[in-house]
Amino acid sequence: MDVICRGGETAVVPVEEPSQVGQARRVATQVAAACGFDDTDTGRVALVATELATNVLKHAQRGEIHVAAVPGRGARGVEIVAVDRGPGFNLADCLPDGYSTGGTRGEGLGAVQRQAQVMDMYADARGAVVLARLYARGLGDADIPFGATQTRLRDEPACGDGWGFAISGGEACVLVVDGLGHGPSANEAATACIDAWQAQPLADPVGLMAVLDDAMSGTRGGAVALARYEEGLLRYAGIGNIAGSLQTLEGSRGLASHPGIVGVQARRPQPFDFPGSAGKLLLMHSDGLQSRWSLRDYPGLVNRHPAVATAVLHRDFNRGRDDVTVFALRLEARA
Repeated sequence: MDVICRGGETAVVPVEEPSQVGQARRVATQVAAACGFDDTDTGRVALVATELATNVLKHAQRGEIHVAAVPGRGARGVEIVAVDRGPGFNLADCLPDGYSTGGTRGEGLGAVQRQAQVMDMYADARGAVVLARLYARGLGDADIPFGATQTRLRDEPACGDGWGFAISGGEACVLVVDGLGHGPSANEAATACIDAWQAQPLADPVGLMAVLDDAMSGTRGGAVALARYEEGLLRYAGIGNIAGSLQTLEGSRGLASHPGIVGVQARRPQPFDFPGSAGKLLLMHSDGLQSRWSLRDYPGLVNRHPAVATAVLHRDFNRGRDDVTVFALRLEARA
């Protein structure tokens, strides 16, 4: 198994006044320490978090810094995403040192680019999202083209959503689960699902769904969707209200799920096969995200890093009254 990842929540730090820049830096360095970064690499993380948070404050007045540990090929990394609703900017203009839209020295994004192995962004009149991923020094090819943004309902002690993905050679499998409702009982259902999935993540989705149904019995149950990709073929099986789609520049194709509640009342799902999926963007989300969105309204976003796409959708379509998970994976010729 090249990679098996049990996803976690995204840490969200509001940035509305200067002291919160320091908070963003502290959260990012804590994640770096958890990933085993040494002092030098942790310093790189601190610099990137500081620059991105400072840019949000200066150029958009307010926004958020999202921080998460991310799996890579052979290493864990730190993801830092700046999210705002400011006027946007042109990345090519902002990378050279000395350029600024806010009357500052203009060193922020250039410094981020020098420190991060992965940097990407999307900006328009609705705001900007800037992504930086950092791995230990010397790991330039560790990144996997996926993105995941997961947040719990405000004031809840636990998140009732979950996600995971696994890669082995040219095979990849993705799981998204939404425990019924929210809070600790929903979290219990989602945890039971992920525990069972983790034992055989690359199994066929239909048989695996039966295993997950059994594992979630005794909990309140939930919605589950599984996507398995190999050699250009995507197989998808879902029960409940996890939304799935394949995205390209030309448009999107929905991935159907069956009605039911896994662990409570679920029939054997019919799988749907989608040949010719190489190069497309697989996008899955729980119902904490509004369903009426289209990447066509964001020209070029489908070709940005998948983590940029998940952050944009989370910013613009989070319902704000439920846990929310948005997951995206670029389906490569070799996963």
